[in-house]
Amino acid sequence: MTLAARALTQLATWPGLTEAEPSCGTGRALASAHGEIAHFHSDRDIDLHLTARAVRQFEEHLTSAPAVVLVPGSPWVTLHLDVAADVDLLMTLVSLALHAHQARPVPGDGPRARCNDQYSAALPRENLSGS
Repeated sequence: MTLAARALTQLATWPGLTEAEPSCGTGRALASAHGEIAHFHSDRDIDLHLTARAVRQFEEHLTSAPAVVLVPGSPWVTLHLDVAADVDLLMTLVSLALHAHQARPVPGDGPRARCNDQYSAALPRENLSGS
């Protein structure tokens, strides 16, 4: 079982999260009563809807995490799950996303905000590290 599959299985048991069809049409999703939280696009890549406010608030911490990719202007962050510690980070960020969504509505964070899978500006982790 891949890290993403394990994470999805674990998160699907969390109160307030249910499996849903991703609005982007790719992979599997988890949603709360307030909107989509996560899109599992592959065995490795997950987009999380943190909200624009949370991305701004935690941007310094997010940019220092090697598993995280930010797309300018997006309320979503992309995680690349390569090691078990990345799953721990995912769990923390899903908790943050759930909390951030409860504080809605926030302009620019509406339910139609596109995930990073649909942005051509999302760069693979290797390109960000310079390798």
